[in-house]
Amino acid sequence: MGEAPGLHDLALMRAVPMFSALPPSVLEAVLSCSRVRRHARHDVLFEQEDRATEFYLVLEGWTKLFRVTVGGDEAVVGVFTRGDCFGEAPCLSGGRYPVSAQMVTEGRLLAIPANQIVAQIRSRPEIGLAMLASTSLHLKKLVDQIEELKARTGPQRLAEFLVGLARPAEGFCTMKLPYEKLLIAGRLGMKPESLSRAFQRLRGIGVGIDQDTVTVQSVARLAEFAGRERVMATGCPGMGAGYCRPLALARTA
Repeated sequence: MGEAPGLHDLALMRAVPMFSALPPSVLEAVLSCSRVRRHARHDVLFEQEDRATEFYLVLEGWTKLFRVTVGGDEAVVGVFTRGDCFGEAPCLSGGRYPVSAQMVTEGRLLAIPANQIVAQIRSRPEIGLAMLASTSLHLKKLVDQIEELKARTGPQRLAEFLVGLARPAEGFCTMKLPYEKLLIAGRLGMKPESLSRAFQRLRGIGVGIDQDTVTVQSVARLAEFAGRERVMATGCPGMGAGYCRPLALARTA
Protein backbone atom coordinates (compact mmCIF):
# COMPACT_ATOMS: atom_id res chain seq x y z
CA MET A 1 0.00 0.00 0.00
CA GLY A 2 1.00 3.64 -0.31
CA GLU A 3 0.19 6.90 -2.01
CA ALA A 4 0.68 8.00 -5.59
CA PRO A 5 3.84 10.06 -6.27
CA GLY A 6 3.31 13.83 -6.26
CA LEU A 7 4.67 16.50 -8.60
CA HIS A 8 7.64 17.17 -6.29
CA ASP A 9 8.47 13.46 -6.39
CA LEU A 10 8.40 13.55 -10.18
CA ALA A 11 10.78 16.53 -10.15
CA LEU A 12 13.22 14.54 -8.00
CA MET A 13 12.99 11.51 -10.27
CA ARG A 14 13.89 13.64 -13.28
CA ALA A 15 17.13 14.62 -11.52
CA VAL A 16 18.13 11.04 -10.61
CA PRO A 17 20.64 9.39 -13.02
CA MET A 18 18.49 6.27 -13.38
CA PHE A 19 15.52 8.23 -14.65
CA SER A 20 16.89 11.51 -16.02
CA ALA A 21 17.49 10.14 -19.54
CA LEU A 22 14.02 8.60 -19.89
CA PRO A 23 11.39 10.26 -22.11
CA PRO A 24 8.43 11.73 -20.18
CA SER A 25 6.09 8.97 -21.37
CA VAL A 26 8.42 6.26 -20.06
CA LEU A 27 8.88 8.05 -16.75
CA GLU A 28 5.12 8.33 -16.37
CA ALA A 29 4.79 4.59 -17.04
CA VAL A 30 7.27 3.85 -14.24
CA LEU A 31 5.43 6.21 -11.90
CA SER A 32 2.07 4.64 -12.68
CA CYS A 33 3.12 1.34 -11.09
CA SER A 34 5.03 2.88 -8.15
CA ARG A 35 3.87 3.90 -4.69
CA VAL A 36 5.19 6.31 -2.09
CA ARG A 37 5.44 4.81 1.40
CA ARG A 38 6.08 6.54 4.70
CA HIS A 39 8.35 4.72 7.15
CA ALA A 40 9.24 5.17 10.80
CA ARG A 41 12.76 5.02 12.15
CA HIS A 42 14.06 1.42 12.38
CA ASP A 43 11.45 0.06 9.93
CA VAL A 44 12.89 -2.96 8.10
CA LEU A 45 12.34 -2.74 4.33
CA PHE A 46 13.70 -6.18 3.50
CA GLU A 47 16.08 -8.76 4.91
CA GLN A 48 19.07 -10.49 3.41
CA GLU A 49 18.00 -13.42 1.19
CA ASP A 50 14.41 -12.17 0.83
CA ARG A 51 13.19 -12.43 -2.75
CA ALA A 52 13.71 -9.12 -4.55
CA THR A 53 10.21 -7.83 -5.25
CA GLU A 54 10.85 -4.07 -5.51
CA PHE A 55 13.56 -1.43 -5.50
CA TYR A 56 13.51 2.00 -3.94
CA LEU A 57 14.18 5.69 -4.47
CA VAL A 58 14.71 7.69 -1.27
CA LEU A 59 12.50 10.78 -1.25
CA GLU A 60 13.14 11.84 2.35
CA GLY A 61 15.22 10.48 5.24
CA TRP A 62 18.09 8.01 5.51
CA THR A 63 18.25 4.26 4.86
CA LYS A 64 21.08 1.82 5.53
CA LEU A 65 22.03 -1.42 3.79
CA PHE A 66 23.90 -3.96 5.88
CA ARG A 67 24.89 -7.57 6.34
CA VAL A 68 25.19 -9.52 9.59
CA THR A 69 28.54 -11.26 10.00
CA VAL A 70 29.07 -14.77 11.32
CA GLY A 71 30.01 -13.23 14.64
CA GLY A 72 26.72 -11.34 14.81
CA ASP A 73 28.18 -7.92 14.03
CA GLU A 74 26.51 -5.53 11.62
CA ALA A 75 28.60 -4.62 8.57
CA VAL A 76 27.25 -1.43 6.96
CA VAL A 77 27.38 -1.64 3.16
CA GLY A 78 25.93 1.77 2.39
CA VAL A 79 23.81 4.65 3.68
CA PHE A 80 21.37 6.31 1.28
CA THR A 81 19.44 9.58 1.34
CA ARG A 82 17.29 11.80 -0.87
CA GLY A 83 17.80 11.04 -4.57
CA ASP A 84 19.52 7.67 -4.03
CA CYS A 85 18.25 4.39 -5.51
CA PHE A 86 18.95 0.94 -4.11
CA GLY A 87 17.86 -2.66 -4.64
CA GLU A 88 17.56 -2.50 -8.42
CA ALA A 89 20.25 -5.09 -9.30
CA PRO A 90 18.55 -8.16 -7.75
CA CYS A 91 15.22 -6.97 -9.18
CA LEU A 92 16.70 -7.07 -12.68
CA SER A 93 18.00 -10.61 -12.21
CA GLY A 94 14.93 -11.93 -10.41
CA GLY A 95 17.14 -12.92 -7.50
CA ARG A 96 17.30 -12.24 -3.77
CA TYR A 97 18.51 -9.23 -1.84
CA PRO A 98 22.19 -9.73 -0.87
CA VAL A 99 21.79 -7.32 2.08
CA SER A 100 19.18 -6.11 4.56
CA ALA A 101 17.68 -2.60 4.45
CA GLN A 102 16.44 -0.57 7.41
CA MET A 103 15.34 3.02 7.96
CA VAL A 104 17.83 5.10 9.93
CA THR A 105 15.36 7.99 10.31
CA GLU A 106 11.74 8.62 9.46
CA GLY A 107 11.34 8.93 5.73
CA ARG A 108 9.46 8.55 2.49
CA LEU A 109 10.46 6.03 -0.17
CA LEU A 110 9.22 5.42 -3.69
CA ALA A 111 8.77 1.66 -4.06
CA ILE A 112 8.94 0.37 -7.64
CA PRO A 113 7.71 -3.24 -8.11
CA ALA A 114 10.12 -5.58 -9.86
CA ASN A 115 7.54 -7.44 -11.96
CA GLN A 116 6.12 -4.20 -13.33
CA ILE A 117 9.51 -2.73 -14.17
CA VAL A 118 10.60 -5.96 -15.92
CA ALA A 119 7.40 -5.85 -17.98
CA GLN A 120 8.16 -2.24 -18.89
CA ILE A 121 11.73 -3.15 -19.88
CA ARG A 122 10.46 -5.73 -22.38
CA SER A 123 8.59 -3.03 -24.28
CA ARG A 124 10.89 -0.09 -23.43
CA PRO A 125 14.54 -1.25 -23.40
CA GLU A 126 15.72 2.24 -22.43
CA ILE A 127 14.48 1.57 -18.88
CA GLY A 128 16.77 -1.45 -18.64
CA LEU A 129 19.73 0.60 -19.88
CA ALA A 130 19.00 3.27 -17.27
CA MET A 131 18.89 0.66 -14.50
CA LEU A 132 22.13 -0.87 -15.75
CA ALA A 133 23.79 2.55 -15.58
CA SER A 134 22.55 2.95 -12.01
CA THR A 135 23.93 -0.46 -11.06
CA SER A 136 27.30 0.51 -12.53
CA LEU A 137 27.24 3.68 -10.42
CA HIS A 138 26.67 1.60 -7.27
CA LEU A 139 29.63 -0.60 -8.21
CA LYS A 140 31.86 2.45 -8.64
CA LYS A 141 30.81 3.78 -5.23
CA LEU A 142 31.54 0.41 -3.65
CA VAL A 143 35.00 0.31 -5.23
CA ASP A 144 35.64 3.86 -4.01
CA GLN A 145 34.54 2.82 -0.53
CA ILE A 146 36.92 -0.16 -0.51
CA GLU A 147 39.76 2.06 -1.70
CA GLU A 148 38.95 4.57 1.05
CA LEU A 149 39.03 1.89 3.74
CA LYS A 150 42.38 0.57 2.54
CA ALA A 151 44.20 3.78 1.63
CA ARG A 152 43.10 6.24 4.33
CA THR A 153 43.42 6.42 8.08
CA GLY A 154 40.36 6.62 10.30
CA PRO A 155 40.68 10.40 10.81
CA GLN A 156 41.01 10.89 7.06
CA ARG A 157 37.85 8.84 6.43
CA LEU A 158 35.99 10.88 9.01
CA ALA A 159 37.30 14.10 7.47
CA GLU A 160 36.05 13.01 4.03
CA PHE A 161 32.63 12.20 5.51
CA LEU A 162 32.38 15.63 7.13
CA VAL A 163 33.51 17.41 3.96
CA GLY A 164 30.67 15.69 2.12
CA LEU A 165 28.19 17.17 4.61
CA ALA A 166 29.71 20.63 4.79
CA ARG A 167 27.98 23.72 3.48
CA PRO A 168 29.62 26.05 2.49
CA ALA A 169 32.43 24.12 0.87
CA GLU A 170 35.44 26.16 2.01
CA GLY A 171 35.15 28.42 5.08
CA PHE A 172 33.62 28.03 8.55
CA CYS A 173 30.77 25.54 8.83
CA THR A 174 28.41 24.19 11.50
CA MET A 175 26.52 20.98 10.79
CA LYS A 176 24.31 18.39 12.46
CA LEU A 177 25.36 14.78 12.11
CA PRO A 178 22.66 13.18 9.92
CA TYR A 179 22.38 10.00 11.98
CA GLU A 180 23.74 8.32 15.09
CA LYS A 181 27.48 8.00 15.69
CA LEU A 182 27.30 4.21 15.90
CA LEU A 183 26.12 4.06 12.29
CA ILE A 184 28.71 6.64 11.20
CA ALA A 185 31.40 4.44 12.73
CA GLY A 186 30.06 1.39 10.89
CA ARG A 187 29.84 3.32 7.61
CA LEU A 188 33.48 4.38 7.96
CA GLY A 189 34.73 0.93 8.94
CA MET A 190 35.50 1.87 12.56
CA LYS A 191 34.62 0.85 16.07
CA PRO A 192 32.77 3.54 18.08
CA GLU A 193 35.86 4.18 20.21
CA SER A 194 37.93 4.64 17.05
CA LEU A 195 35.44 7.25 15.84
CA SER A 196 35.86 9.15 19.12
CA ARG A 197 39.64 9.08 18.70
CA ALA A 198 39.27 10.28 15.11
CA PHE A 199 37.25 13.29 16.27
CA GLN A 200 39.94 14.03 18.85
CA ARG A 201 42.57 13.85 16.12
CA LEU A 202 40.65 16.37 14.01
CA ARG A 203 40.64 18.93 16.81
CA GLY A 204 44.13 19.88 15.70
CA ILE A 205 42.79 21.11 12.38
CA GLY A 206 39.85 23.03 13.79
CA VAL A 207 37.06 20.45 14.11
CA GLY A 208 34.91 20.45 17.25
CA ILE A 209 31.96 18.32 18.29
CA ASP A 210 29.24 18.81 20.91
CA GLN A 211 26.86 15.83 20.97
CA ASP A 212 25.61 15.74 17.35
CA THR A 213 26.75 19.25 16.31
CA VAL A 214 30.07 19.62 14.50
CA THR A 215 31.93 22.88 13.86
CA VAL A 216 34.63 23.15 11.22
CA GLN A 217 36.89 26.22 11.20
CA SER A 218 38.03 25.65 7.61
CA VAL A 219 36.33 23.17 5.28
CA ALA A 220 39.16 23.67 2.77
CA ARG A 221 41.76 22.62 5.34
CA LEU A 222 39.64 19.62 6.33
CA ALA A 223 39.38 18.58 2.66
CA GLU A 224 43.14 18.93 2.28
CA PHE A 225 43.64 16.65 5.28
CA ALA A 226 41.16 14.08 3.92
CA GLY A 227 42.93 13.97 0.56
CA ARG A 228 46.42 13.32 1.86
CA GLU A 229 47.86 9.88 1.26
CA ARG A 230 48.52 7.71 4.28
CA VAL A 231 52.11 7.66 5.46
CA MET A 232 53.22 4.28 6.76
CA ALA A 233 54.54 4.38 10.32
CA THR A 234 58.23 3.81 9.79
CA GLY A 235 59.89 5.49 12.72
CA CYS A 236 56.83 7.57 13.61
CA PRO A 237 56.82 7.78 17.42
CA GLY A 238 53.64 7.39 19.45
CA MET A 239 51.53 5.86 16.65
CA GLY A 240 50.41 2.33 15.96
CA ALA A 241 51.62 0.32 12.99
CA GLY A 242 50.33 1.56 9.67
CA TYR A 243 49.34 4.99 10.97
CA CYS A 244 51.21 8.26 10.96
CA ARG A 245 50.16 11.87 10.91
CA PRO A 246 50.44 13.56 7.50
CA LEU A 247 53.82 15.26 7.66
CA ALA A 248 52.72 18.84 7.10
CA LEU A 249 50.05 18.67 9.78
CA ALA A 250 52.24 16.77 12.24
CA ARG A 251 54.28 19.92 12.71
CA THR A 252 51.31 22.16 13.47
CA ALA A 253 48.58 19.98 15.01
